[in-house]
Order: sequence, then structure tokens, then C-alpha cells
Amino acid sequence: MTVAVPSELVTLADIEAAKELLAGVIRRTPVEPSRPLTAKLGGHTWLKCENLQRAGSFKVRGAYVRIARLSEEERRRGVVAASAGNHAQGVALAAGLLGITTTVFMPVGAPLPKIAATKNYGAQVEFVGATVDEALVAAHEFADRTGAVLIHPFDHPDIIAGQGTLGLELIEQVPNARTIVTGIGGGGLISGLAVAVKAKRPDVRIIGVQAEGAAAFPVSLREGRPVRLKSFGTIADGIAVGRPGDLTFAHVGKLVDEVVTVTDEDISRALLMLLERGKTVVEPAGSVGVAALLAGVVEVETPAVAVLSGGNIDPMLMLRVIEHGLAAAGRYLAFTVRCGDRPGHLAKLLAYIAEQGANVVDVAHRRQDPRLRLGEVEIGLSVETRGAEHSDRLVNALRSAGYTVTFDV
Repeated sequence: MTVAVPSELVTLADIEAAKELLAGVIRRTPVEPSRPLTAKLGGHTWLKCENLQRAGSFKVRGAYVRIARLSEEERRRGVVAASAGNHAQGVALAAGLLGITTTVFMPVGAPLPKIAATKNYGAQVEFVGATVDEALVAAHEFADRTGAVLIHPFDHPDIIAGQGTLGLELIEQVPNARTIVTGIGGGGLISGLAVAVKAKRPDVRIIGVQAEGAAAFPVSLREGRPVRLKSFGTIADGIAVGRPGDLTFAHVGKLVDEVVTVTDEDISRALLMLLERGKTVVEPAGSVGVAALLAGVVEVETPAVAVLSGGNIDPMLMLRVIEHGLAAAGRYLAFTVRCGDRPGHLAKLLAYIAEQGANVVDVAHRRQDPRLRLGEVEIGLSVETRGAEHSDRLVNALRSAGYTVTFDV
């Protein structure tokens, strides 16, 4: 990759200094083995559980380093940030520990638990726009108007140095790692991680993962400059960033070996696996590294480590994601059956589905559709199955039994 590199990137010495500053403030999060990923990849695979960090993500690392280095005069003016939630919580927690007032601009529609947590850490929350980029514009305006210091979510040396402390931990915890996979939003985490890891172990491959619906880095790396996406959308709100930072772009271009993308379906499957097999609650943005490994979009050499960068997920989103993940894995099937509208027909249909080993979750009985013939009824069914093959067998069995089976488009 050929990119324009700023004259000074963050160094290992910067990250080691940040580590000293963070002593007693952050947690050294655990690294746990993942049996499903180990089996899939054919070699030891680990999860760096930064979802267990204070405030639920890695963001407090960089936020604390940045804010702790403010002058007394800057501290008196307070700080301002823009975030969909994780950076907001990191800034609010860090500023609270240092006794500094905080204002955070969040997109309208930001997850309610992240809003509540940010307020509980003592920040004043304002809602602006539909994206982090729009909230960041408002934060810049607030800083210009009030003199508050803007704590950028990713594009600042102190932020990158703070996030890089995760890399120091990781390489100590898995010293024989060959591949590290982590998500990318604006690029602060992977930039700091890459500096730390490449300084200690230049042979380790660093792979970044973006959501397909918000992938600004691949096009930017092809163009050799940060490129702003015209539009973007993904369930992984924590990495939904429309443009790489200038500084993070330079780090990624120089130090990151590969950047790949995953779909929202891939992310849903990863969240479901982490919940079912790993007993681990992770937000969509925090699971994209696992999603890339499960989806096979990248070849990795083991031992490998996937970073679970955050665990702040809205319970309502979790319900939808679980359902989506079950559907993506072929374990949740929604379809419509037409049959005669006579006593006993519904019971016969449900009994037949049970005979096929499927579990009916929901039933909707409809007679009013003008497309139905007289004496015909439409039955909407949501069914749990054991996987894609079982789903196919169920549908084929229903059709062989004379039922008309259709799927909503």
C-alpha cells in the first residue's frame, strides 16, 4: 500500500508512556481460548476480551491518556466529544475520574444503554444528526464556541497511544501469536495496536475488519488518501465512521497487513456464536474480528487472536440480532403456508411440522388477503430448526405433503 505518511507516527515509547499513565486506571482484560474458532482454523485461537474493560470497551484507554495530559487551563474549560456510545462513555468516565466537566454529542437514535451509561458517568449529552460524523461537526462547533477541548474519537496521537496499550497486553498474553484480527471504525485502536505489536513482533500479521456497509478504509487505501463515504449503514454502530482520520490512515497504510469486510449477516452469526458457545456478550462492532474468521474472508496463520473491542449492546438490538443470526445460520425460518380453511387443518399442519422435528415459535392466521380463494387460509409461521439442512428438509416435506410454501421477499 502506498500512502502519504505524516512526518511523525506514534512510537512504542509513546505507548509505553501511556501504559504508565493508565496504571491503576484500566483493567488488564483477559485473553480466553475459543474452541469453535480453534476447530475452524485448525490452530489455537484466542479472544482478547476488551468487552470487559471499564465502561465496556477499549475507548477509556485513549480517552484517559488524552484528557490526563491537558493543561490546568484546558481542564478548566472542560472537554467535548462526539460518539455513538463507546467513546462517549470512555470520555465521560475519564473526565469524571479527573474532575473535568464533559459534554458529549451523540447521534439521534444512539443505543439507549450507551446514552444512560454516558449520563451516569457525569456527562451532559446532546443529540445531533444521524451519524457520528454529524455529531462530530456539532462537537467542533461547540468547542469553537465555548473553548472546550475536543477529545477526538480516534485521530490524535494520545488517543492512538492509549489504545496501543491493548497491543502491549496482548503480545504479553499470547507471545506466540501469528495473526491479530480487530475491527476498524476510525482506526484508533488498530493504529495503536499495530505500533505496539509490530515494534515487538514485526512478523505478526495485523488484519483490520470493517462492516461492509461502512467500509471507508478499503477505498481510501486504494485511492492513497482518506475518502469520505457518501452514505453508510450497518448494525455495527460503533465502527460506522464515514472517513478515516488522517493520522490513523497513515498508521494503517504503513503497519496493517490487510483490511477486509464482513456483512451484517456475518456479524449476526458471530454474535450468536459468542453468546451460545463463548457465553460472552459483545456488541456488533466488537465482534467483527470473529465474524471475519467465521466467514473465512481472510486466511490466517495460527495462533490467532481476535479482539472483542466492546460489549455495550442494547438488549433490544440483541434480541433482533439473535433472531437475525439464527436466520442467517438457517436455524430460524419464517414462511407462509396456504391450506383449506376447515376445522382441524391448522392443528394437522402444526402436528406435521412437529413430526419433522421443528419447533413453532409464532403463528399468524390470515383469512382477509384478497389473493386467497374462497375457503382458503394463509398461515404465517416462524419456526426454529437445527440448521440449514433441516430447514430445507422441512420445506421439502411440507411441499411434498401438498402445502403451498412461500417466503416473504
